[in-house]
Amino acid sequence: MDNDSEKRNEILFGIRDYKKAEVTEKGGYGYHWFLLFVFWLSGFRDGRALKAANEPELSGGSAFVLSDPPIGLFGPIEISPAVVPRYPYPLEPLAPMYPSFPATYQPVLTGRCPVSFSLIDGILDKTASDCIAPLASLVGNVICCPQVYSLLHIFQGVYSMESGSLVLNNATANDCFSDIMSILSSRGANNTLPLLCSVSSSNLTGGSCPVKDAHAFEKMVNTSKLLDACGTIDPLKECCRPLCQPAILDAAVRLASTASSMLENGGLIGRSSGVDVLGDCKRVVYAWLSKKLSPDAANTAYRMLSGCKVNRACPLQFKQPTSVIEACKDLASMNPSCCSSLNAYITSIQKQMLITNRQALNCATMFGSMLKKGGVKENIYELCGIDLKDFSLQANGLQGCLLRSLPTDVVIDNSTGVSFTCDLSDNIAAPWPLSSSLSTLSLCAPEMSLPALPSSDKSGFLDNCYRRVDIRALVILICIHSMLFIKGI
Repeated sequence: MDNDSEKRNEILFGIRDYKKAEVTEKGGYGYHWFLLFVFWLSGFRDGRALKAANEPELSGGSAFVLSDPPIGLFGPIEISPAVVPRYPYPLEPLAPMYPSFPATYQPVLTGRCPVSFSLIDGILDKTASDCIAPLASLVGNVICCPQVYSLLHIFQGVYSMESGSLVLNNATANDCFSDIMSILSSRGANNTLPLLCSVSSSNLTGGSCPVKDAHAFEKMVNTSKLLDACGTIDPLKECCRPLCQPAILDAAVRLASTASSMLENGGLIGRSSGVDVLGDCKRVVYAWLSKKLSPDAANTAYRMLSGCKVNRACPLQFKQPTSVIEACKDLASMNPSCCSSLNAYITSIQKQMLITNRQALNCATMFGSMLKKGGVKENIYELCGIDLKDFSLQANGLQGCLLRSLPTDVVIDNSTGVSFTCDLSDNIAAPWPLSSSLSTLSLCAPEMSLPALPSSDKSGFLDNCYRRVDIRALVILICIHSMLFIKGI
C-alpha cells in the first residue's frame, strides 16, 4: 500500500498516532493532556481540526471574579474538507465520514425589492455563515438569530438612505424579506430561519409604531445623545452599566408616546391586544441608527446588545427532574444511583444547543434551584463532579464546547472549512445555588466570583497537535499550548 493509501485510511478510520511530549518549567511540572469533545450533527461527514496557535499570557489564582474571556484565548476550531480523499466512484455511496458542505447557488429574486443588496453583501455573507444549515439550530440562540436580527435592522437603514422612510410598506417588505431569505439560503444558510428566529416581513414594516420617517424621528428624539451612546459600545461595560440600551429605550418611548393606545391608567403599555408598540418603535430606532452607522459598526453594536440579552438567562428547556430528586433526596454521602440519575438527566438536556459560559452559569443555577425545591439538600454537583461544560452540547461523556460570552461568528472558508471559537478553560465546577428561589446569577455583582480552580493535578500545559474531526459526529480534539489558569470565563 502506498503512502497516499495509508493516509487515506488514517483519515477514514480516525487512526492517528501522536507523540506525548513533556513540558517542564522552572519550579513546576509540565503536563501533556488533551481535551476532546463530540457534537452530534447531521449534514456533515468528516474533516479535521487544526491546531490552535494562540498563546496568551495567563496568570494563576485560587479564585477569580467573573469577567468576559480574553480575546484570542483559544484559536478557532477548523474543519477542513481539503484533508479528505477524492472518491473515484461517484455513483457509490460515500464513506460515512466524507464531508458534505451546503451547496451554494444563484438565488432567484423577486426583482421588486428597491434595495441594492451589494451594499450589505458582507453582512449577508456573515449571516449565511453564522446560520450555516447543519449548525443553525445548535447556535441559533447565541450566534445565528442575533445576526439575523442585526441584518434586518441594517437592511432597514440602507433602505431609508434612499427613501427617507425608516420602515417598508407591507408589499415591499414581503418582497424584500423573501429576497433576503433567498440570498441567505443560496449561500448555505438554513432555510428555516424565519421559524428558527421568529422573524417575518413584519419586522421591516415598523408595525404599530406611529413614527416611521426619518424627519419626524429626528424632531422627536435627541439624536446626538443616541449616537453618542450607541456609536461605540464598550463590551465590558454595556451589559452591567449600559449606555446604549437605555438610550434606545428612551427614544422608543418618545416615539410610542404619540400613540393614544400606549396610555392607560397614566402609564405606558408595552403590549396590548397582541400589539407591541414599544417593541415596534425600538425597531424603528435601530433602523435610524443603521442609517447613521456603517454596516460593520452597526452590526458590531447590535451583536453586543444581543449578547447582553442572551447571557441573562438559561436558554435550555428543563423537564421536571423527578427521577433525580427521588434518587438524591436525603443524601448523606455520594450515592451511585444519585449520580447515575443526575448524569442521565443532564445528558438529555445537553443535546439541545451550544451555550455560552455565562448561560451555563445560569443553567446550573436554575437546575440546582429546581432540585433544592424538590428536596435535594446536598450539593450533588460537587458529589457527582458536574462541571459547567456538562450543560453544553457534547457526547459520550466527553467535554463539550462553551461559547464565549462576547459575540462570536461561524467562519466558512473553502480551503479551511468551518470554524467557531470555544471558550475551553479548565473544568469549572457547576455552582450549587444557595437558595431554592435563586433562578439566575447576577453576573454584574462585584462580589460575584466563580468556584475555585481545580487542583494542580488537573491544570497544566497543552501541547500542539492535530486530530481529525468527524462532523457527522463532530469529534473535535482541541490542542492548546497554554497554561490553564485564567481570570475569566
